[in-house]
Amino acid sequence: MELHESGEMYLETILILSEKKSFVRAIDVGEHLGYSKPSVSRAIGLLRNGGFVEVGDGGGLSLTKAGREVAEKIYERHICLTKMLVSLGVDEETASQDACRIEHVISDKTFAAVKEHFARYGNK
Repeated sequence: MELHESGEMYLETILILSEKKSFVRAIDVGEHLGYSKPSVSRAIGLLRNGGFVEVGDGGGLSLTKAGREVAEKIYERHICLTKMLVSLGVDEETASQDACRIEHVISDKTFAAVKEHFARYGNK
């Protein structure tokens, strides 16, 4: 299953929420993203069928190995790109919003170069 931006956002959100609380429900994801219950239910169903998310007996969501890999990749991009933009003088809120858009379209090759450059020169 090929993931689109929205699927990546769901996985990243589940990862972020699971670091804050031990039990993440679909309603928590919907509240965090500002999406309706039907939209979240449909997306979680697609992610479950794609092998990215598991839904427990009590409705708790957890990432599969594949889901965690995608979520961690997107979250790393978000953090790195936000820091880079802030270092360029962009305010934190705008940097985070822009990073959220960029993180889904930037190629692995370009992100690796950005990450390397920022690691080498970004804090000077």
